[in-house]
Amino acid sequence: MTTEAQHLGGLNNEQKEAALHMKGPMLIIAGAGAGKTKTITHRIVNLIKEGIVPDKILAVTFTNKAAKEMRERIIAEIEKNAGEQDSVPFVSTFHSLGVFIIKENARVLGLTKYFTILDESDSTILIKESLKELGIDPKQHDPKKIKNIISREKGKFVHLPMFTEERTDYVGKIVAQVWNLYEKKKEKENSLDFDDLLLKATKLLQEREEIRQIYQEKWEYIHIDEYQDTNEVQYLMSKLLSEKHKNIAVVGDADQNIYSWRGANLKNILSFEKDYPDAKIVLLEQNYRSTKNILEAANVIIKKNKYRPDKNLFTKNAMGEKIGFYEALDETDEADFVATKILEILDRAGVAFENGLAGGGTQESEDLSKSNTSPVLSNIAILYRANFQSRALEEAMLRYNIPYQVLGVKFFERKEIKDTLAYLRAALNRDSLSDIKRIINFPARGIGKVTLVKIFADDIENLPVKMKIKIINFYEILEEIKEKIKSEKASQVIKFVVKKSGIENELSSGTEEDMERLENIKELVTLALKYDNLAPGLGIEKLLEDASLASDQDSLIERGEKKEVKNSVKLMTVHASKGLEFKYVFITGLEDGLFPHEKQNEETSIDSEEERRLFYVAVTRARNKLFLSFANFRTIFGSRSINTPSEFISDIPADLLEKEEEKNLLKTIYLD
Repeated sequence: MTTEAQHLGGLNNEQKEAALHMKGPMLIIAGAGAGKTKTITHRIVNLIKEGIVPDKILAVTFTNKAAKEMRERIIAEIEKNAGEQDSVPFVSTFHSLGVFIIKENARVLGLTKYFTILDESDSTILIKESLKELGIDPKQHDPKKIKNIISREKGKFVHLPMFTEERTDYVGKIVAQVWNLYEKKKEKENSLDFDDLLLKATKLLQEREEIRQIYQEKWEYIHIDEYQDTNEVQYLMSKLLSEKHKNIAVVGDADQNIYSWRGANLKNILSFEKDYPDAKIVLLEQNYRSTKNILEAANVIIKKNKYRPDKNLFTKNAMGEKIGFYEALDETDEADFVATKILEILDRAGVAFENGLAGGGTQESEDLSKSNTSPVLSNIAILYRANFQSRALEEAMLRYNIPYQVLGVKFFERKEIKDTLAYLRAALNRDSLSDIKRIINFPARGIGKVTLVKIFADDIENLPVKMKIKIINFYEILEEIKEKIKSEKASQVIKFVVKKSGIENELSSGTEEDMERLENIKELVTLALKYDNLAPGLGIEKLLEDASLASDQDSLIERGEKKEVKNSVKLMTVHASKGLEFKYVFITGLEDGLFPHEKQNEETSIDSEEERRLFYVAVTRARNKLFLSFANFRTIFGSRSINTPSEFISDIPADLLEKEEEKNLLKTIYLD
């Protein structure tokens, strides 16, 4: 076998065509499970084999999990097929790319290198403060809604002056006032929010030709994953970076565009050929993930949509089991069905379980009897359209003693973790008033709100001597932490912070909940070990950046979590499941008005085609077995409603479905 054949031997003809393309723009339309990451990886390796220096190559995707997987696969394939290299391609998320460009040009933007990245809650707090300072009641004008409006406008590459000029209505004027004060607060704190990371980096590329040319020369070959999910800013950033060499390869699937509510613009992928008339188009239709039954259902579902390039996924996989369908009495019955099915799956896998399932005596069974967990569990996902649905499902998992993990409960959002990281950020960025406000009296130092106001107003001289000493001591702690950051490895710095700040002493002598919080901080130390290979200072800097940009899916990335978290059933919204796959998938709540979701108003409405795409994404997460369920009765916001099955169920041909047996239930239903 030739070297080229070895390198491309595992690809089908269409994947090979994409991997061998060298010059000019290319659109790869990749259906669900069609091996797009594999194709991008081999294309990048092929470029390197053809003599392109690795650090001339950029690959951008949307989640840290996807970027991590792509980076690892690229490095492994380079080592295997392209020999030893002095550099590696730049693989990151859009937000990480924004951070990289901003940090390299911080002075131009009036920032210091150690600017703070505000998370969602930090941004909301600043907006709430802005409302209060403007004399606007936060109860009448929800800070989260205002934040979402600002975020959506920034995603469309709209700047404050543009917004102020265009929106002269009542709500628009309030948003403009809040936005203006919010920007001033961030500037004072030397901080940026998530949207700034894209907006400011793209604005810099657009307005400063000399800076734009640096990055156009730096990255001659550009790859954009999940192109259908790009908003206006991401679209413009990609275009600006690639406009000189035009070697841009984008991968996407219009059928998986499910984020219009956060600015994703379907026209970006549909108009690619118009933007790049000489673009090469490659269609990947062979699915390597799902059984024929699951795939046939997916094809039938999505064909009803009109705004999509025509394609028909096929697979050489087995026909597989039929799709299970369960008609539940109510949400409790539905959750019980899911739980008992999971126990059946474990039973068939020969897994012992505490509540009496047969074991089979395998090594896996013996391991499970010790830890009450099994690798089988992590191959099971329960999906739902709205977050409130998780309650009944979680209760069932607890009733049946099934380990589970809810995506969306982020490690970095826990109070104790945010407190620890706030010490690090405040040590590096003394202007970060939000962080200082968070930690100056934790652990308690007797520094109250009145004193805090005087500190922020630079009026410390008029404070009592004892209070001055407390404040001086606090800032000395921050200075010591800063020195440790400069000289020690990341994990050692965090150990020092926990001791020096008094957090360890505070939590170790507290309640059982406090002890659990301390365990979580120890977990942060374990996580920090992976940054210890970086130079002192850089390790903590990268840790803070990763923590700020963490997403729901990052809780799936192994970071030394407890074994029972790794080996657990995953509960998540369909949106959170994008890009993931599982052997067994349950799609719950398939009721008209819930999934497809009922339109409420202009701000939350989602067109019917997007709801259908969302269901298509849910179905194509399953590899071996898919279960669908709906409840005849469901309590939402305290009201009991009678439901009709979702139209999506009737779209699936009857010969692909098998009805799951109903349990003998004797319940009294009370209707309002």
